[in-house]
Amino acid sequence: MQEKKDVTMYPATAVIIFDEQKRILFRKRKEFGLWGLPTGYPLPGETIEEAAIKGVRNETGLKVELKKIIGVYSDPYSQTFEYPNGEFVQFVTTYFLGEVVDGHARPSQKEVSHVQFFGPHELPTDLMPLPPRWLVDAFANEDAAFIR
Repeated sequence: MQEKKDVTMYPATAVIIFDEQKRILFRKRKEFGLWGLPTGYPLPGETIEEAAIKGVRNETGLKVELKKIIGVYSDPYSQTFEYPNGEFVQFVTTYFLGEVVDGHARPSQKEVSHVQFFGPHELPTDLMPLPPRWLVDAFANEDAAFIR
């Protein structure tokens, strides 16, 4: 991607959560109508870990514990999104493995219409474009974090 002056860059989080059958928790955002992993954005004075935990709680109703960092992703080809209002944003995303410690999966009233676990070979067709390595990296179960 060619550098654009009208692209804003933001830190972000994403959390992959597996259930006992190794299905992946996705949520469907109202503004896009597409499924994606739970995400978060740190506010001033907040850590990236706090943002990830808060993002999962706000979008899915689940309290999670972060187990490890899967990777940090900043590739403009896979991390730049156009919002419905025409704004372009490139995210630098810290991607965590999370484990549910409390709560029941339910969509937030404001941003999320559905929350559901999907098998890795049964993903919804209306899936947000995920960075190409996110699922592969999560299943790789490496100790070291990926930097992509």
